[in-house]
Amino acid sequence: MTDAPDPCESHLLARIADGDPVAFRLVSNRHVDRLLALATRMLRDRGDAEDVVQECFLRLWRKAGRWESRAAIGTWLHRITYNLCIDRLRKRRATVPVETLDISSSEKPVDRELHDRDVARRLRIALNRLPERQRHAILLVHFQELTGAEAAQVMNTSCEALESLLSRGRRQLRTDLTEDAPDLLGGLQ
Repeated sequence: MTDAPDPCESHLLARIADGDPVAFRLVSNRHVDRLLALATRMLRDRGDAEDVVQECFLRLWRKAGRWESRAAIGTWLHRITYNLCIDRLRKRRATVPVETLDISSSEKPVDRELHDRDVARRLRIALNRLPERQRHAILLVHFQELTGAEAAQVMNTSCEALESLLSRGRRQLRTDLTEDAPDLLGGLQ
């Protein structure tokens, strides 16, 4: 995903603004998986994540004519999804079990599955100890694979502030996971 608007998607967005369902399907199919992954990681609940992504696409349909081409459509959709997740988290305010955060990959070799599950569990716990904005910055950059500029735009912050959040978050993760390092590396040696 790039930070510059894609002329092809800009054309599709103009068609969506005119009520073209085919263009809408093309754009939504292109972005649904990444948006669902972001919402699932932030909300830690697949059902809530699906609701958020559905609301995001509803906003795409309704507001396509108001899109300003300062950023790529994917970045704009990530921003909408991020904001909807933040709103839902603020309303929820309840503690969610860390086991529901899915950060592991399904492409792991079978012989390392148990070790990888343990590593993912420990990482989930460490991520959940981070302050919310640090955790979100790390999720956007390292799990959603957004660029720093895209993640900053999604979080409505400067690139410098995002880098600070990432730096503090990484430092805290390093500290939290250092005591687990022998166990974590044991399966990799």
